[in-house]
Amino acid sequence: MTRALVLFAHPCADSFSAALKDRVVATLSDRGWAVDLCDLYAEGFDPVLSPAERRGYHDSPENRAPVQGYVDRIIAAQAMVLVFPVWNFGYPAILKGFLDRVFLPGVSFRLERGQVRPNLTHIRKLAAVTTYGGNRMTAILMGDPPRRCVTRAMRHICRPDTMKYLALYNMNRASDATRSGFLTKVENKMKRF
Repeated sequence: MTRALVLFAHPCADSFSAALKDRVVATLSDRGWAVDLCDLYAEGFDPVLSPAERRGYHDSPENRAPVQGYVDRIIAAQAMVLVFPVWNFGYPAILKGFLDRVFLPGVSFRLERGQVRPNLTHIRKLAAVTTYGGNRMTAILMGDPPRRCVTRAMRHICRPDTMKYLALYNMNRASDATRSGFLTKVENKMKRF
């Protein structure tokens, strides 16, 4: 049985992002996967890296102590799906804070002679499901940091067999039909993920 960690970052339970999260969770569950939903807002995740955590950042495995429960959930997963909106051309702060605090040396990567080496290679499937308020061209012109972070940095530390980046652009002007179509697309992609 595949175990999937779904990282969800949106404060509103009635948002379109929440509908996307629900569709991802339902589709993977229907496939018989064990889904661990990590709703960062609902769980009250603290995204602030403390001075003590920063000072001990490279001290593995002691660096895990403040976030050990989240580290355990990542280590248990064979698949990871991030569901989030793109705000101000980046991740919501809570998701960025999660990556800063939990994707630690000795957890997501290891340093060997000053080189970053992947450490989450047990995660064989990686996906992001997201929305952008603006159009694709604007995202490209801004460098599209969220896409790059997932498809380059996260891909590097996981080395997955399967990688998906599913994005709905122009969310600010999306019709009901457009949103419904994207939900269907996400469901279809998760059925084959």
